[in-house]
Amino acid sequence: MIPDDVVERVREEADIVAVIGEYVKLKRVGNSFRGPCPFHHGKNDNFSVSLRGGYKCFVCGESGDVFTFVQKHLGLDFVEAVKLVGAKAGVEIREVARRTEEKDPREPFWEINAAAADFFRRRLWESPDGESARDYLTSRGLSRDDADRFGIGYAPTDREAMRDSLAALGFEPDRQLASGLLVVRESSPEPRARFRHRLMFPIFDGAGHVVGFGGRVLGQGEPKYLNSAESEAFAKRKLLYGLNWAKQAIRKADRLIIVEGYFDVIRLMLAGISEAVAPLGTALTDDQATLVRKYTKNVFLLYDSDRAGLKATFRAGDLLLAGGSSVRVITLPSGEDPDTFVAKFGAEAFEKAAAASIDVFDRKIQILERGGWFADLRRKRQALDKLLPTLRVTADHLTRDLYVARTSEVAGVSREQLTRELQVAPRERRAPAETGARPETKVGSEPAVRRRERRADHKTLGVRAERELVRLLLAYRRYVETTAERVGAEVFTDPVYREIFRELSLEPDRSVDELAATFDEDTVVVLQELLEEPVSFDRIEQAIDANINALLARDIADRMSEIDRLAPLASEAEKDELNREKTRLAGELRALGRPRWKAFNSKQP
Repeated sequence: MIPDDVVERVREEADIVAVIGEYVKLKRVGNSFRGPCPFHHGKNDNFSVSLRGGYKCFVCGESGDVFTFVQKHLGLDFVEAVKLVGAKAGVEIREVARRTEEKDPREPFWEINAAAADFFRRRLWESPDGESARDYLTSRGLSRDDADRFGIGYAPTDREAMRDSLAALGFEPDRQLASGLLVVRESSPEPRARFRHRLMFPIFDGAGHVVGFGGRVLGQGEPKYLNSAESEAFAKRKLLYGLNWAKQAIRKADRLIIVEGYFDVIRLMLAGISEAVAPLGTALTDDQATLVRKYTKNVFLLYDSDRAGLKATFRAGDLLLAGGSSVRVITLPSGEDPDTFVAKFGAEAFEKAAAASIDVFDRKIQILERGGWFADLRRKRQALDKLLPTLRVTADHLTRDLYVARTSEVAGVSREQLTRELQVAPRERRAPAETGARPETKVGSEPAVRRRERRADHKTLGVRAERELVRLLLAYRRYVETTAERVGAEVFTDPVYREIFRELSLEPDRSVDELAATFDEDTVVVLQELLEEPVSFDRIEQAIDANINALLARDIADRMSEIDRLAPLASEAEKDELNREKTRLAGELRALGRPRWKAFNSKQP
């Protein structure tokens, strides 16, 4: 038999519209979906599927839930139906012997996190040390009722307060350590609270269990936001803040709004706009994009309009387009975010902004046009390089065709030429800075294969420079900030080194565990390899400088090769301009000097 809690989880996670939609042609009618009944083989749309999880035929009377449908339509028994639906929902099915009770392995985490959430809530409102947190909530315009609705609490500065409170409830320190509520630092063997002097946001899974926390620092301190450590119950790449409250609203409105932070979600929900969620960090992940697609294909992105926000917007857009979603971008007035905008102007003004949203690809073109990227031959080629990755990943064929037509129109390039370009496998190159797009990788390749390929790539000087630079920065974090001022993640061609460098640049002081928690399996393996190699340079600054110069030199050489590629297509005037640029770049290349490659394996760079 399948435990009841597993059955309920499958029922909760399953998208009944998607499951039945595989066998019945459904179309949306108001808050439900209609189609011809598969049981009496009707021709009219008398078969209704509810967003709340049931179906009914108004002619023959057949009705039930997602399991009933699969059983009757496919002739399966109940266990087989649960397994089939669970596979579609991505839920692992465990069978146990009858009358044998087996707890979900995550249940101990749910229990202790629920107890911790209660401790944080009480500490916020009942203790004098919560005054700073209460004042902060007041400054953000949130009442106690508002805060209680979302379970907001406060983690005190006292290192032992939470530990002692939970221990009194029977949660021993070892269990607190396993859940990540306590941590042991290298500087001290005594377990202490992971969260201290932070405003606490409990994070729920789709079924409403407290699986972790996000803590915002009060006053000075880094990082500004700190999440729970990864555990069997908490995988931040697979969670969306607010989804437990938003899921029914998403299905009802047939749209989802992705914002950046906890307060953005809370403000929108308080205003009655309940279909809002936030990733647990700026960047949307593949797992989160897949989760979004279970609820709706209509996604609105609402990130900040600064450079980092735009990169996050377009990176999320590409992930969502790859899953077949329709993606639009909402833009608010300068200086406003969802929290401040809705607090000032209300839900009606927000809906007007949403109505004025534009397709994510049009938004990308809009930014390129405003930056003058289509004004001359050189920049036009670069603009196309920024658009092509999105064209390649877009899964919906009609949407992709519309994007190709739009690109042809704005760039003055024929559809035939664009189609030929799309059919050519993209060469491994740096991700465009404005879009945040990543080079395409081979789908389904095993980590071990990728590592062998990476070791082969180390024979190339440029990738070796990337590797050495990341290795040095991992060992000497104080040089990360000055390095990031000279080069960005976009100069890295290897996606793993690029990702490690990008995360280091965002928060140089993060522990190795916190850094690894943001990476996939392959990247974690490479990270471990880099950390295990001894760093024996005597002159670290010179070694870092040599690697930076190598990457800058490669960047210049790439541009010179691109000029050679553009020259045959250019007019005489444009050729003169390209030649002048090539001469200037050659001077910059000479100024950088010949990379001292022998330094990479030497104690004396």
